[in-house]
Amino acid sequence: MQQYFVDVILPIPVEKQFTYRVSEEEFGVIQPGMRLAVPFGTSKIYTALACTLHQNPPLLYEAKSIHEILDESPVVTAKQLQLWFWIADYYMCSPGEVFRAALPGTLLLESETIVLRNDDFQASETTLQDDEWLVYEALQHQPILKVTEVSSILDKKNTLPVLKRLLEKGVVRVKEEIQEQYRPKLVRFIRVAPRYSEDEALKELLDDLERAKKQKEVLLSLFSLSATTKKPIKLKELQETTGASAAVIKSLTAKGILEDYYLQTDRVTYSGKAVEETRELNTYQEKALGEVREHFRDKDVTLLYGVTSSGKTEIYVKLIEETLARGRQVLYLLPEIALTSQLIHRLQNYFGEQVSVYHSKYSNNERVEVWNNLLQNSQKTRIVLGARSAVFLPFTDLGLVIVDEEHEVSFKQFDPAPRYHARDVAVVLSSLHGAKTLLGSATPSVESSYNAKTEKYGLVGLTRRYGDVLLPEMELVDIKEKYRKKKMKGHFSDRLIEEIGESLSEGEQVILFQNRRGYAPVMECNTCGHTPQCPSCDVSLTYHRIRKQLRCHYCGYHMALPESCVACGSSDLDTRGFGTEQVEEELREIFPQARTGRMDSDTTRGKYGYEKIITAFEQQEIDVLVGTQMLTKGLDFRNVRLVGVMNADNLLNYPDFRAFERSFQLILQVAGRAGRTEKRGKVLIQTYNPYHQILQQASMNKYGDMLTDQLNDRKQFLYPPFYRLIKISLRHRNYHTVQEGANWFSGALRSHFDIPGWKRDYILGPESPSIGRIRNLYIKDILIKIPPSQNLKKVKNGIARVHKSFSAIAAYRSVRVSFDVDCY
Repeated sequence: MQQYFVDVILPIPVEKQFTYRVSEEEFGVIQPGMRLAVPFGTSKIYTALACTLHQNPPLLYEAKSIHEILDESPVVTAKQLQLWFWIADYYMCSPGEVFRAALPGTLLLESETIVLRNDDFQASETTLQDDEWLVYEALQHQPILKVTEVSSILDKKNTLPVLKRLLEKGVVRVKEEIQEQYRPKLVRFIRVAPRYSEDEALKELLDDLERAKKQKEVLLSLFSLSATTKKPIKLKELQETTGASAAVIKSLTAKGILEDYYLQTDRVTYSGKAVEETRELNTYQEKALGEVREHFRDKDVTLLYGVTSSGKTEIYVKLIEETLARGRQVLYLLPEIALTSQLIHRLQNYFGEQVSVYHSKYSNNERVEVWNNLLQNSQKTRIVLGARSAVFLPFTDLGLVIVDEEHEVSFKQFDPAPRYHARDVAVVLSSLHGAKTLLGSATPSVESSYNAKTEKYGLVGLTRRYGDVLLPEMELVDIKEKYRKKKMKGHFSDRLIEEIGESLSEGEQVILFQNRRGYAPVMECNTCGHTPQCPSCDVSLTYHRIRKQLRCHYCGYHMALPESCVACGSSDLDTRGFGTEQVEEELREIFPQARTGRMDSDTTRGKYGYEKIITAFEQQEIDVLVGTQMLTKGLDFRNVRLVGVMNADNLLNYPDFRAFERSFQLILQVAGRAGRTEKRGKVLIQTYNPYHQILQQASMNKYGDMLTDQLNDRKQFLYPPFYRLIKISLRHRNYHTVQEGANWFSGALRSHFDIPGWKRDYILGPESPSIGRIRNLYIKDILIKIPPSQNLKKVKNGIARVHKSFSAIAAYRSVRVSFDVDCY
């Protein structure tokens, strides 16, 4: 007898695919990329992804049957699966982790334990304990309860012991049920009942409604709306036009005069103006566009190095236009959600409803609709604008990938797995579709510049600002000297105050950059020196003055602001350091007449949080905008003349081999927000060390010098782009366990790689990172530097073998091990 099987990916961190039994009929229906509900473990049901259909039973276990088929056609394409397996292999994680990260949450159905009343229960109710009786009584009124509902009835989290006792007594039964989470958006429409379509019946109806004036008014408004538009009339639209209450419309519906009905509609819609013509390019942009086309003939990836405000976006728009003309799709990647709100309007003005947006601030249902539109190759998804997760979408015919601000660290996913870099994944995605990739930046990453230098990528330069506007004038302010001469007011130097005053008096706007949110990073007792610490992380709590709280920025722990020191009882508490809240407060004291705004992750929590602040600043409702590095990323404000960097030193003094490169990029990017129209902008950089080489290079816009210095340093100290990096992190609640485990792991790696071409100092650690405990887990890091002479695949296989041996040791089985390939 023939047997049929399917291999599936489960959305859990297991390396292998699992095999399930299917019937002959199911075997004919299932296609790779379809979702299946499958049992896993004792009673859990997961959404799995069908991969391979075959007739070979598994050798090591008895295959279970699938629960049900969830799709009529594949929701994941063959090219997506190919990309996901590449990500899993390259970034050393499981395909299940990629699957979980890629699919919108509502497409990943989870089983929900359902508690049912057992009608065969005969025993007396007096045998039940109080908490058992509460559940039993609830089931008399409602035959089905979810575990979460049982929790709220009992008012406690751990309900399993109660349910276990009820099961043993035969009071209840439990069942695992799959719940489809995605709900299409239904809009309620209204129309006149068909029996009133004849003139006679309608005349009679209007006569009958002579006394009910409000009802008659609603009916006449509905007729006039229907006459002006051919579209169905929404109930909400009718209410807004007539000002009628819901009760009036309800009574008309109850009489059978009006009918309501529902139509499915997209959540993400475009209701904009007529589509504009794309702008004419200037001579320099035309030349750059020609060079990009030239490079695309023989290279798949091109780097566009264009100074801030040089008009890179208009070049992107021309390339998008050409790609759409060939009938192919475009992916436009941005590092920060804040950027999308400005760019959406720009692209929609050019391309209308062909633009779709995909990022984490959109709801799960909105993301599912973008996913489905792409699967159907809809006109609404010819251009997809998104943050890093957009690389996982089901493109059918991708022609161009644009990675804007390609140097940004936001493109790198750090936790949880897969720890991918969206720029690098985008290059692989492009090659799978036979598409071209354009990387754009005013301060390209050292790695991309090196690839362009070695002619792996094409390189195009755009060194003049649009309209021949001069680059901003940059000035370094020595605040050590200013403090000595008592010329500081709070954290503002006299020079910065003078320039802000001048800009405000001329009706111009100002941006102030401080890369730390909150009021102050440290609160300290002046009597005993005690600093409140997070109980779960090795980090001091940040003071948020507006909320009157101390908060941990790693785990979210918070406490009310203490009135006295918890160690000695003294009420003499003071703050150290400063964040955006403090800058904003001092600014209000110095310039009470100025309208100030703040843009950091505390003020942009909602879906439209970014958009509200950016729009208010664009419409000049805010005079001075204080913000973190969100402000540095490609935003285009026309009336900003002055940019102030409050303290450049905390960017430089960071324990990371990329600290100097990142500081240079941040300073130049934030400076690029100034003077983007006719008048030349000004940038003031406050620092204790104005003679620092990076600050000097940034103030003179010497990108080439910075690149040469960084490449020399990295070659000398064995860092990318010359050597590859893999970071192995071990985490455990017990410090000694993680310390011993990390020592064993690093020792095993050194033994394994005791081969020709390897030096012992290629493996560094184990060391505690700068924050050695997060969420009550102690961390130890091991860093592996892989020389260009070694095969990366073989090195990864060697690490995987050591990890397998490590996991086999009972004492270390509870230690969490994670791998971060290209950990920068």
